[in-house]
Amino acid sequence: MENKAGIRAVRAVIFDMDGLLLDSEDIYTSVTQQIAERFGKTFDWAVKQNTIGRGARDLAEYVVSTLALPMTADDFLREREPLLRARFADAPAKPGAASLVRHLAERGVPIAVGTSSSKAFFDIKTARHQDWFSLFDTVVTADDHEVRAAKPAPDIFLVAARRLGVAPHDVLVFEDSPFGVTAARAAGMQVIAVPDPAMSHDRFAHAHSILASLGQFDPQTWGLPAGVQGKAALK
Repeated sequence: MENKAGIRAVRAVIFDMDGLLLDSEDIYTSVTQQIAERFGKTFDWAVKQNTIGRGARDLAEYVVSTLALPMTADDFLREREPLLRARFADAPAKPGAASLVRHLAERGVPIAVGTSSSKAFFDIKTARHQDWFSLFDTVVTADDHEVRAAKPAPDIFLVAARRLGVAPHDVLVFEDSPFGVTAARAAGMQVIAVPDPAMSHDRFAHAHSILASLGQFDPQTWGLPAGVQGKAALK
């Protein structure tokens, strides 16, 4: 765990979803590889690491351009959608995610999801996890009517904070992507990065803290209620 000095107590928490609460990034990777291979291209980690956290349109434009795919971003999104829909329902929870969400909800901490996913994809991904996703006070997706720009713009997080009824400086964000960390900082929020193990921590220098998993999180450090034994059992 890496922490920076000067962290302040918070009143609410906003979570990213893909790669943080749900292990869905491998699904995105597999589907994109499938499309790329059809044109003899390779979607490897060098490209993948720059797509994590992007909105769908931004991601499509980046992949098509970087891999020089003979298709438009719209073509890519149209081909990708049914492939993703067929697999999203199987996305498992990330370690410590459900426990942390339950811990905060049970102690009355306002919590939200702020995701670059669409509402339709959000519903598919979370269908079998409703026992804990139902605990969130609000969910803001990239296609929400109040969101003008996806991450790394701050819109998603600012809308979520407003719906939770808290000021941005009172919010702690959990993110797994550099783009998400940038969005949270632009919103005036503190942010903890929980990166993919393959991603260099240097790309998260703008985060206030870096954790290997949500199970490492100590609520008391951020002024949030702890568990019965002083530190929440979040694993």
